[in-house]
Amino acid sequence: MFRRPRGYHYLDFLSELHRCILFDWYLEIGCRTGASLAPVRGKAIAVDPRFRVRIDVIRQKPALHMFQTTSDDFFASGFLQANRIRPGVSFLDGMHLFEYLLRDFIGTETASDPEGVILMHDCVPIDSERTTRDLAAVRGAWTGDVWKLVPILRKWRPDLKMTMLDLRPTGMLCVTNLSPGNTVLRDNYDRIVAEYLDQTIESFGVARFFGLFDFAPSVREVAEGFPMFRPIAIDPSDEEVPRPLGT
Repeated sequence: MFRRPRGYHYLDFLSELHRCILFDWYLEIGCRTGASLAPVRGKAIAVDPRFRVRIDVIRQKPALHMFQTTSDDFFASGFLQANRIRPGVSFLDGMHLFEYLLRDFIGTETASDPEGVILMHDCVPIDSERTTRDLAAVRGAWTGDVWKLVPILRKWRPDLKMTMLDLRPTGMLCVTNLSPGNTVLRDNYDRIVAEYLDQTIESFGVARFFGLFDFAPSVREVAEGFPMFRPIAIDPSDEEVPRPLGT
């Protein structure tokens, strides 16, 4: 009953996205190795409690801010507001427990450009084993229970536009029509967590979960020039490419 995404691998998709589209500010939570951060061409912010970067993630970025801390502490620091930064595209791939991702979404939407896009990884489980909340009990990839963001946002924020891209291996939930001033999720956080904490994919219903969305073909998104991201794109002529000093 589980439906596997069959489109682009998510890293290939992100790489092509950043090759084709330029964004002013990009935010990534859960950077770890830097594989998804490296292709970004605009100004970027990366947050991870323990970076394991072994590749060049700076490249031609005009600015890169890296915070080796939890996302909760990062948002509490007020860095984005103090520097008047409104991310256009954000990629959330931190702790795979739904209450963490819910807080990350709340903090990110509050700071985002209303025309922006928030991407959430691993929201499509490929089997029930990987949806456990116990990372130690899983061999291989762990999606945890972040699948719960789909029914949570459907119920509590029907004003948001949700698109599930068929990116391998575990999908990508893309959220647009953002409303930075909306406090519904923040105001009802404890109630939402209490409602979903003990819910499993089996008790919720696998068929019911997959009935909440249709996969959007990533091949089409790429072929059509990333229409979902065009509203937040900036003119390529505005790209700030660092120039080497003369020798």
